Amino acid sequence: MRFAIFGSGGVGGYFGGRLAQAGQDVTFIARGAHLAEIQKNGLRVESILGDFSVQPARASSNTAEIGPVDVLLVAVKTWQVTESLDSLHPLVGAQTVVVPLENGITIPDELAAEFGAGHVLGGLCRISSHIGEPGLIRHVGVSPYIAFGEHDGTRSQRVEALRQVFAGCSGLTVEIPADIQAAMWDKFIFIAAISGVGAVTRQPLGIFRAVPESRALLVAALEETVALARARGVNLPADQAARVLDFIDHAAPGLLASMQKDIMDGKPSELEAQNGTVLRMGRLLGVPTPTHGFIYASLLPGELRSRGKANI
Repeated sequence: MRFAIFGSGGVGGYFGGRLAQAGQDVTFIARGAHLAEIQKNGLRVESILGDFSVQPARASSNTAEIGPVDVLLVAVKTWQVTESLDSLHPLVGAQTVVVPLENGITIPDELAAEFGAGHVLGGLCRISSHIGEPGLIRHVGVSPYIAFGEHDGTRSQRVEALRQVFAGCSGLTVEIPADIQAAMWDKFIFIAAISGVGAVTRQPLGIFRAVPESRALLVAALEETVALARARGVNLPADQAARVLDFIDHAAPGLLASMQKDIMDGKPSELEAQNGTVLRMGRLLGVPTPTHGFIYASLLPGELRSRGKANI
């Protein structure tokens, strides 16, 4: 298969790197010094599962010169998807499958509205990784996992073919969930809670899950997003919040969510796509989300300042 990795940072660089390592035809889409280094010296990956490199690596910033691909992995930050729609068009041909790997729950719908629902799968991943320096991806935690599926739950030929490709890669687990909507919400419930509470407390997961007061904030955030998912008709287990909390309790204590890292570094973050989305959906559906409202209100001034939109 011919792959394009739109966004070759911690997520796209790692999964794209594993695909290239397995012999797939992969083009990394990047920019700046990161692009230049990949073009010159290939892509290097330092991983807790073993280091590897892709050399030479095909990389470009010009999607028009790449043209349509079989599979497009969209791995930029959530707010960058809207900004990048024009750039994505040259990559999408009649048979292209688009797999979004963002943390935001609304991205598949946004891509479907732009390219047609028939092109877009539901998708998610789990990994803790980032760009260490230009041309270098550092995978520092979380066993890499990728999942995707048709929105109606059918086990299509294209989804199975894609699963087989990822199954041939080392350093990751691939799955076709029976219910991709439930799987995406399971991830979103988790990430919105730890991102928001982590960013407000500015502490690693092991600290804020252990302190009773911040743990209560965490539990409330989980329960609110579960209630929202159910109001939207998502089929979740009765003990969904408890399951996610158990996962959090067994996660590495030093974990910092990417949104939390960006906020602590004074960078634009996924606040709108995570806690902001919960708040807005809750208002629309009449689901109370006071914890996410508190998190959003607490973090919004810094978010606006990081984007140059606050006169502070």
